[in-house]
Amino acid sequence: MADRISLCMIVRDEEQNLSRCLESVAGAVDEIVVVDTGSTDDTRQIASEFGARVHSFPWNDSFSDARNASLERATGDWILFLDADEELAKESRDVLRRLTAEGTAEGYFVKIINYLGGEGWIEPCPDLVFRLFRNRPDYRFRGAVHEQIVDVILEKNSQARYQVAEDLVILHHGYLNRQIQEKDKKHRNLELIRRELAAAPENRLLRYHYGVELYRAERYEEAAAELIRAANGIDPQTIYLPKLLRYIVLAYHAARRPGEALEIVRLGLGLFPDYADLYYYGGLISFEQKDYARAYDFFQRAVSLPEQPAYYASFHGVRGFRSYYYLGQLAEIFLNEEEALRCYITGLQDNPHFTAALESIVRLLKPHEDPVYARDCLEKLCDLCTPEAVLLMAQVLFRQSAYLLALEHLERVTGQGEVPAEILLWKAICLVQQRRYLEALRIIEDFGPGHSLYPLAKLNKILCFWLQGNRRRVRALVEELFALGLSADTGAVVGLLRDSLSRRRRVPEVALGKEGISLLLDIVMRVLDLGEKDRAKSLLAGLSPECLGKNARDVGQLFYRYGYLEAAEDYLRLYLKNDPGCAGTCFTLAEIKCREGAFLEAADFYRRALTLDPGEPRHYIGLIRLYEKTRREILREAVKRYPDVPIFRELLEEQFVQQGHTPADG
Repeated sequence: MADRISLCMIVRDEEQNLSRCLESVAGAVDEIVVVDTGSTDDTRQIASEFGARVHSFPWNDSFSDARNASLERATGDWILFLDADEELAKESRDVLRRLTAEGTAEGYFVKIINYLGGEGWIEPCPDLVFRLFRNRPDYRFRGAVHEQIVDVILEKNSQARYQVAEDLVILHHGYLNRQIQEKDKKHRNLELIRRELAAAPENRLLRYHYGVELYRAERYEEAAAELIRAANGIDPQTIYLPKLLRYIVLAYHAARRPGEALEIVRLGLGLFPDYADLYYYGGLISFEQKDYARAYDFFQRAVSLPEQPAYYASFHGVRGFRSYYYLGQLAEIFLNEEEALRCYITGLQDNPHFTAALESIVRLLKPHEDPVYARDCLEKLCDLCTPEAVLLMAQVLFRQSAYLLALEHLERVTGQGEVPAEILLWKAICLVQQRRYLEALRIIEDFGPGHSLYPLAKLNKILCFWLQGNRRRVRALVEELFALGLSADTGAVVGLLRDSLSRRRRVPEVALGKEGISLLLDIVMRVLDLGEKDRAKSLLAGLSPECLGKNARDVGQLFYRYGYLEAAEDYLRLYLKNDPGCAGTCFTLAEIKCREGAFLEAADFYRRALTLDPGEPRHYIGLIRLYEKTRREILREAVKRYPDVPIFRELLEEQFVQQGHTPADG
């Protein structure tokens, strides 16, 4: 006769989760014992509908007592315990029966997949937990919170053997943001563990859990101190040591103590040289410290490692998309866009839902410059077979100001059923950017005065007529928008739109705050996207000299992005008057002068940037490339002027060979 399995649970107000859990074990267990600690919802009824034997237990702040109450009522040969926010993976039902039939161990560590995050961002994090063991009367849980039974079994049975059953998988949804907020787990657990620690201050495992809860409560300095206490003198064979080390690194990093975090990374890799998480976080911290060489080494090691052991509880993507993203960032810092694209594409292939990689790919493809090429590349890279995928791509393209391609994708989804109002407004904005004003206005008119997006829709209606130079309609619409009660900054920007069409020679100069500048720069960017350089400059002319000077760098970068080099240079030079120590502005001016062929001025700006910020790699690379280009130009001129002088011809041939060409290529 096969061994019987009892599922034991403790629950309270779990009507949102319990059905999913109990459905997952249907046919895999022989009885369900549910101990309810005071539910006020339909938890008890749901459990009964699944055939569970439901028992009441007055809550006394001890998870072990409640857990043991369920064990007292179990009649099976084996105990499987789950929480209501967990479920048994579908493929694990047969595995559970096989393990208990074999009966080669006293208990099993099983793989659990913790799902982290919230809306729009959910990721898996594997771990090992002890959840399956033989049912014996002296095997009982210990500890008020993060209750344990592993050590108890060994105390009662020194011959007990444990095994790891990674094929048996539990899915845990309790770390999702919604679940944590609803149950206030952080504060509940902190209080319970604090009480236990007062009675057992030397309990290392308890201190580890306390440190983790402090970290989750964003009390990072305290978390680091508690986790260090838990780690001091620990046995290197302790199964949770890898996780403990990672949490120390995370706590120090969050507490802005990078030196201590990197020292723990170094110590941890001495114990676990194949631990991808430590390489990843070492890379992240080094990247933030601008130690790019060390960051590169860390990330390269992370992506080269094999599958991680389950007890490492490795975070999803540290060997893949997360590290590849930062390798792409490093490649961009060293002005290697081809390598950056390769890294971002590899990361996206590892995780097609990783939008940060997709955003970077779209940005590097420069879709506003060559939409056809960008479209072809993205179609090869991305699977857009579902409306959700098409909409995501539209959103990314919209954020990157690739309005033509964004519109193409939006038109594929806006004809399919009910479409959110925000998506329709995106479509209207894209239509404006194609000068399809009538179509845009038809959409905008559907936003009535009571709609939350009405002010933004109204602003885009003003832009439609402003771009057509219709002063009368702009003035009327501006007055309607003012009547809504705008913030001072938004009102000032709307006033700039109206006044820029004024026939008067002078209008009052405006000083904008952060909100107003952000809105104005967005409008200027859209105007430049339409090729209306002079209109953009007319808007900016309404700013006070102080306000324009303070924000001239951002303005100059926009003009540079759209290829208006002369205007970009004017604004950037204006910014340098206010902030002569800005290395980034000097670098952009060097790039402009390079594109204009003014190599001596370019070299001057590169050297200034290098002097101001010698830790920035692109300043070196820009200057090196400039010198190489200058050398080529000088050699060609010399050969042209002195064709029969061997030294010039030899130098030119040497240069071609170094670049992998033959002299004939020249």
